[in-house]
Amino acid sequence: MPSWPVLISQAFNGLALGTLLALVSSGLTIILGTLGVLNFAHGALFAVGAYAAFVLLQYTPSFALAVLLGCGFMLVLGFLLERVIIRYFYDRPHEDQILVTYGIGIVLVESIRAAFGGNAQRVPVPSWGQGATQLGFLIYPTYRLQLIAIIAGLLLGLYLVLYRTSMGLVVRAGIENPVMVGILGINVRRAFLLVFAIGVVAVGLAGMLYAPVVAVTPDMGANFMAQSFVVIVLGGLGSFPGAIVGGLIAGEIISLTSAFNSSYSEVMLYALMALLLVLRPQGLFGAEGRS
Repeated sequence: MPSWPVLISQAFNGLALGTLLALVSSGLTIILGTLGVLNFAHGALFAVGAYAAFVLLQYTPSFALAVLLGCGFMLVLGFLLERVIIRYFYDRPHEDQILVTYGIGIVLVESIRAAFGGNAQRVPVPSWGQGATQLGFLIYPTYRLQLIAIIAGLLLGLYLVLYRTSMGLVVRAGIENPVMVGILGINVRRAFLLVFAIGVVAVGLAGMLYAPVVAVTPDMGANFMAQSFVVIVLGGLGSFPGAIVGGLIAGEIISLTSAFNSSYSEVMLYALMALLLVLRPQGLFGAEGRS
Protein backbone atom coordinates (compact mmCIF):
# COMPACT_ATOMS: atom_id res chain seq x y z
CA MET A 1 0.00 0.00 0.00
CA PRO A 2 1.58 3.35 -1.05
CA SER A 3 1.95 6.04 1.59
CA TRP A 4 -0.46 8.99 1.74
CA PRO A 5 2.14 11.51 0.41
CA VAL A 6 2.66 9.25 -2.61
CA LEU A 7 -1.09 8.96 -3.23
CA ILE A 8 -1.57 12.74 -2.94
CA SER A 9 1.32 13.33 -5.33
CA GLN A 10 -0.19 10.83 -7.79
CA ALA A 11 -3.57 12.56 -7.45
CA PHE A 12 -1.93 15.83 -8.57
CA ASN A 13 -0.20 13.98 -11.42
CA GLY A 14 -3.60 12.62 -12.39
CA LEU A 15 -5.05 16.13 -12.37
CA ALA A 16 -2.27 17.38 -14.65
CA LEU A 17 -2.67 14.40 -17.01
CA GLY A 18 -6.47 14.68 -16.85
CA THR A 19 -6.54 18.35 -17.86
CA LEU A 20 -4.16 17.57 -20.71
CA LEU A 21 -6.35 14.67 -21.87
CA ALA A 22 -9.37 16.97 -21.60
CA LEU A 23 -7.69 19.53 -23.92
CA VAL A 24 -6.65 16.84 -26.42
CA SER A 25 -10.11 15.26 -26.31
CA SER A 26 -11.86 18.62 -26.59
CA GLY A 27 -10.20 19.21 -29.97
CA LEU A 28 -11.32 15.77 -31.05
CA THR A 29 -14.87 16.18 -29.75
CA ILE A 30 -15.24 19.69 -31.22
CA ILE A 31 -14.51 18.31 -34.68
CA LEU A 32 -16.66 15.22 -34.11
CA GLY A 33 -19.51 16.96 -32.33
CA THR A 34 -19.86 19.93 -34.65
CA LEU A 35 -18.59 18.65 -38.00
CA GLY A 36 -19.32 14.93 -37.58
CA VAL A 37 -15.77 14.01 -38.65
CA LEU A 38 -13.85 11.19 -36.93
CA ASN A 39 -10.33 12.62 -36.98
CA PHE A 40 -7.82 9.79 -36.62
CA ALA A 41 -4.96 12.21 -37.36
CA HIS A 42 -5.48 13.78 -33.93
CA GLY A 43 -2.56 11.95 -32.28
CA ALA A 44 -0.20 12.91 -35.10
CA LEU A 45 -1.28 16.55 -34.76
CA PHE A 46 -0.39 16.33 -31.04
CA ALA A 47 3.14 15.31 -32.04
CA VAL A 48 3.28 18.07 -34.67
CA GLY A 49 2.49 20.60 -31.95
CA ALA A 50 5.26 19.26 -29.70
CA TYR A 51 7.80 19.41 -32.53
CA ALA A 52 6.63 22.93 -33.41
CA ALA A 53 7.55 23.98 -29.86
CA PHE A 54 10.90 22.18 -30.14
CA VAL A 55 11.80 23.94 -33.41
CA LEU A 56 10.47 27.39 -32.57
CA LEU A 57 12.28 27.46 -29.22
CA GLN A 58 15.56 27.34 -31.13
CA TYR A 59 14.71 30.62 -32.91
CA THR A 60 12.73 32.51 -30.28
CA PRO A 61 13.86 33.85 -26.91
CA SER A 62 10.88 32.64 -24.88
CA PHE A 63 8.63 29.60 -24.50
CA ALA A 64 5.49 31.74 -24.52
CA LEU A 65 6.44 33.32 -27.88
CA ALA A 66 7.24 29.87 -29.30
CA VAL A 67 3.82 28.60 -28.22
CA LEU A 68 2.12 31.66 -29.74
CA LEU A 69 3.90 31.17 -33.06
CA GLY A 70 3.20 27.44 -32.85
CA CYS A 71 -0.52 28.15 -32.53
CA GLY A 72 -0.30 30.24 -35.70
CA PHE A 73 1.42 27.35 -37.46
CA MET A 74 -1.23 24.86 -36.30
CA LEU A 75 -4.00 27.26 -37.40
CA VAL A 76 -2.54 27.43 -40.93
CA LEU A 77 -2.09 23.64 -40.96
CA GLY A 78 -5.73 23.20 -39.90
CA PHE A 79 -6.91 25.55 -42.67
CA LEU A 80 -4.87 23.65 -45.28
CA LEU A 81 -6.09 20.21 -44.17
CA GLU A 82 -9.72 21.31 -44.15
CA ARG A 83 -9.61 23.09 -47.51
CA VAL A 84 -7.52 20.51 -49.37
CA ILE A 85 -8.89 17.24 -47.91
CA ILE A 86 -11.41 17.24 -45.05
CA ARG A 87 -14.18 19.34 -46.64
CA TYR A 88 -14.70 16.68 -49.27
CA PHE A 89 -15.50 14.11 -46.55
CA TYR A 90 -18.18 15.92 -44.49
CA ASP A 91 -20.97 14.02 -46.22
CA ARG A 92 -19.08 10.75 -46.60
CA PRO A 93 -19.51 7.68 -44.31
CA HIS A 94 -17.45 7.49 -41.12
CA GLU A 95 -15.44 4.64 -42.64
CA ASP A 96 -14.15 6.99 -45.36
CA GLN A 97 -13.38 9.69 -42.78
CA ILE A 98 -11.43 7.22 -40.63
CA LEU A 99 -9.38 6.01 -43.59
CA VAL A 100 -8.48 9.46 -44.89
CA THR A 101 -7.63 10.95 -41.49
CA TYR A 102 -5.65 7.83 -40.52
CA GLY A 103 -3.69 8.30 -43.75
CA ILE A 104 -3.08 11.96 -42.93
CA GLY A 105 -1.77 10.90 -39.52
CA ILE A 106 0.68 8.42 -41.06
CA VAL A 107 1.96 11.06 -43.49
CA LEU A 108 2.45 13.58 -40.67
CA VAL A 109 4.27 11.13 -38.37
CA GLU A 110 6.55 9.85 -41.13
CA SER A 111 7.28 13.42 -42.23
CA ILE A 112 8.38 14.22 -38.67
CA ARG A 113 10.52 11.09 -38.59
CA ALA A 114 12.14 11.98 -41.93
CA ALA A 115 12.91 15.53 -40.76
CA PHE A 116 14.06 14.87 -37.18
CA GLY A 117 14.84 11.16 -37.00
CA GLY A 118 13.43 8.72 -34.49
CA ASN A 119 15.48 9.85 -31.50
CA ALA A 120 13.74 11.62 -28.63
CA GLN A 121 14.11 15.41 -28.40
CA ARG A 122 13.98 17.48 -25.24
CA VAL A 123 12.11 20.75 -24.79
CA PRO A 124 13.38 22.64 -21.72
CA VAL A 125 10.99 23.75 -18.99
CA PRO A 126 10.42 27.53 -19.33
CA SER A 127 12.24 29.70 -16.80
CA TRP A 128 8.96 30.76 -15.14
CA GLY A 129 8.03 27.14 -14.55
CA GLN A 130 11.26 25.74 -13.16
CA GLY A 131 11.63 24.40 -9.65
CA ALA A 132 9.05 23.17 -7.18
CA THR A 133 6.27 24.86 -5.21
CA GLN A 134 5.61 24.26 -1.51
CA LEU A 135 1.87 23.62 -1.08
CA GLY A 136 2.09 23.00 2.66
CA PHE A 137 1.19 19.34 2.43
CA LEU A 138 3.16 18.64 -0.75
CA ILE A 139 6.13 19.89 -2.76
CA TYR A 140 5.11 19.74 -6.39
CA PRO A 141 6.79 20.75 -9.72
CA THR A 142 5.85 24.36 -10.50
CA TYR A 143 5.40 23.83 -14.23
CA ARG A 144 2.84 21.07 -13.70
CA LEU A 145 0.80 23.33 -11.44
CA GLN A 146 0.96 26.07 -14.07
CA LEU A 147 0.01 23.51 -16.73
CA ILE A 148 -3.20 22.69 -14.82
CA ALA A 149 -4.14 26.37 -14.51
CA ILE A 150 -3.29 27.24 -18.14
CA ILE A 151 -5.25 24.33 -19.60
CA ALA A 152 -8.24 25.04 -17.32
CA GLY A 153 -8.31 28.61 -18.66
CA LEU A 154 -8.01 27.37 -22.25
CA LEU A 155 -10.88 24.90 -21.82
CA LEU A 156 -13.09 27.63 -20.37
CA GLY A 157 -12.24 29.90 -23.30
CA LEU A 158 -13.00 27.15 -25.81
CA TYR A 159 -16.35 26.45 -24.19
CA LEU A 160 -17.35 30.13 -24.21
CA VAL A 161 -16.33 30.60 -27.86
CA LEU A 162 -18.07 27.51 -29.17
CA TYR A 163 -21.17 27.38 -26.95
CA ARG A 164 -21.80 30.98 -25.94
CA THR A 165 -21.16 32.88 -29.16
CA SER A 166 -23.02 33.37 -32.41
CA MET A 167 -20.32 31.45 -34.24
CA GLY A 168 -21.09 28.32 -32.22
CA LEU A 169 -24.79 28.71 -32.94
CA VAL A 170 -24.10 29.07 -36.67
CA VAL A 171 -21.99 25.93 -36.71
CA ARG A 172 -24.57 23.81 -34.87
CA ALA A 173 -27.37 25.16 -37.04
CA GLY A 174 -25.26 24.46 -40.12
CA ILE A 175 -24.84 20.83 -39.10
CA GLU A 176 -28.60 20.40 -38.66
CA ASN A 177 -29.71 22.27 -41.77
CA PRO A 178 -26.95 23.81 -43.94
CA VAL A 179 -29.41 24.79 -46.69
CA MET A 180 -31.56 26.89 -44.36
CA VAL A 181 -28.50 28.57 -42.83
CA GLY A 182 -27.18 29.28 -46.32
CA ILE A 183 -30.52 30.90 -47.27
CA LEU A 184 -30.03 33.26 -44.33
CA GLY A 185 -26.84 34.48 -45.99
CA ILE A 186 -24.41 32.76 -43.62
CA ASN A 187 -21.34 31.07 -45.09
CA VAL A 188 -21.54 27.69 -43.32
CA ARG A 189 -18.46 26.26 -45.01
CA ARG A 190 -16.36 29.12 -43.68
CA ALA A 191 -17.61 28.40 -40.15
CA PHE A 192 -16.76 24.70 -40.60
CA LEU A 193 -13.26 25.69 -41.73
CA LEU A 194 -12.75 27.74 -38.58
CA VAL A 195 -14.08 25.00 -36.28
CA PHE A 196 -11.77 22.38 -37.77
CA ALA A 197 -8.81 24.74 -37.44
CA ILE A 198 -9.71 25.42 -33.78
CA GLY A 199 -9.72 21.67 -33.10
CA VAL A 200 -6.27 21.36 -34.70
CA VAL A 201 -4.93 24.30 -32.68
CA ALA A 202 -6.32 22.76 -29.46
CA VAL A 203 -4.50 19.45 -29.90
CA GLY A 204 -1.34 21.16 -31.17
CA LEU A 205 -1.36 23.47 -28.17
CA ALA A 206 -1.68 20.45 -25.88
CA GLY A 207 1.42 18.96 -27.53
CA MET A 208 3.36 22.22 -27.09
CA LEU A 209 2.44 22.60 -23.42
CA TYR A 210 3.23 18.95 -22.63
CA ALA A 211 6.54 18.90 -24.53
CA PRO A 212 8.65 20.10 -21.53
CA VAL A 213 7.25 17.26 -19.39
CA VAL A 214 8.02 14.29 -21.65
CA ALA A 215 10.46 13.19 -24.36
CA VAL A 216 9.32 14.44 -27.77
CA THR A 217 9.15 11.61 -30.32
CA PRO A 218 7.28 11.12 -33.62
CA ASP A 219 5.04 8.44 -32.06
CA MET A 220 4.23 10.35 -28.85
CA GLY A 221 0.66 11.05 -29.97
CA ALA A 222 -0.36 7.42 -30.50
CA ASN A 223 -1.01 6.70 -26.84
CA PHE A 224 -2.84 10.00 -26.36
CA MET A 225 -4.96 9.21 -29.39
CA ALA A 226 -6.16 5.93 -27.87
CA GLN A 227 -6.75 7.52 -24.46
CA SER A 228 -8.65 10.41 -26.06
CA PHE A 229 -11.13 8.04 -27.67
CA VAL A 230 -11.63 6.37 -24.28
CA VAL A 231 -12.26 9.83 -22.80
CA ILE A 232 -14.86 10.59 -25.47
CA VAL A 233 -16.59 7.27 -24.81
CA LEU A 234 -16.61 8.01 -21.08
CA GLY A 235 -17.92 11.55 -21.51
CA GLY A 236 -20.26 10.93 -24.44
CA LEU A 237 -19.80 11.44 -28.17
CA GLY A 238 -19.67 15.11 -29.13
CA SER A 239 -20.08 16.39 -25.56
CA PHE A 240 -17.62 19.15 -24.65
CA PRO A 241 -18.33 18.95 -20.86
CA GLY A 242 -18.11 15.17 -21.22
CA ALA A 243 -14.62 15.48 -22.72
CA ILE A 244 -13.50 17.53 -19.70
CA VAL A 245 -15.01 15.22 -17.06
CA GLY A 246 -13.92 12.11 -18.95
CA GLY A 247 -10.37 13.47 -19.23
CA LEU A 248 -10.17 14.13 -15.49
CA ILE A 249 -11.51 10.66 -14.66
CA ALA A 250 -9.08 8.99 -17.08
CA GLY A 251 -6.12 10.98 -15.74
CA GLU A 252 -6.86 10.07 -12.14
CA ILE A 253 -7.41 6.38 -12.93
CA ILE A 254 -4.13 6.10 -14.85
CA SER A 255 -2.14 8.00 -12.24
CA LEU A 256 -3.59 6.47 -9.05
CA THR A 257 -3.44 2.94 -10.45
CA SER A 258 0.22 3.53 -11.29
CA ALA A 259 0.88 4.13 -7.58
CA PHE A 260 -0.09 0.49 -6.93
CA ASN A 261 1.04 -1.19 -10.15
CA SER A 262 1.75 0.73 -13.36
CA SER A 263 1.16 -2.42 -15.42
CA TYR A 264 -2.57 -2.19 -14.69
CA SER A 265 -3.14 1.53 -15.29
CA GLU A 266 -4.25 1.15 -18.92
CA VAL A 267 -6.15 -2.05 -18.06
CA MET A 268 -8.20 -0.24 -15.42
CA LEU A 269 -8.99 2.58 -17.85
CA TYR A 270 -10.31 0.22 -20.51
CA ALA A 271 -12.14 -1.85 -17.87
CA LEU A 272 -13.99 1.30 -16.76
CA MET A 273 -14.84 2.10 -20.36
CA ALA A 274 -16.23 -1.40 -20.88
CA LEU A 275 -18.29 -1.17 -17.68
CA LEU A 276 -19.69 2.22 -18.68
CA LEU A 277 -20.60 0.96 -22.15
CA VAL A 278 -22.65 -1.77 -20.50
CA LEU A 279 -24.39 0.46 -17.96
CA ARG A 280 -24.66 3.71 -19.97
CA PRO A 281 -23.77 3.26 -23.67
CA GLN A 282 -24.20 6.96 -24.48
CA GLY A 283 -21.53 8.01 -21.94
CA LEU A 284 -21.85 10.26 -18.89
CA PHE A 285 -23.00 13.35 -20.83
CA GLY A 286 -24.05 11.85 -24.15
CA ALA A 287 -27.60 12.08 -25.43
CA GLU A 288 -29.42 8.76 -25.52
CA GLY A 289 -29.98 7.53 -29.05
CA ARG A 290 -27.47 9.95 -30.58
CA SER A 291 -25.97 8.57 -33.78
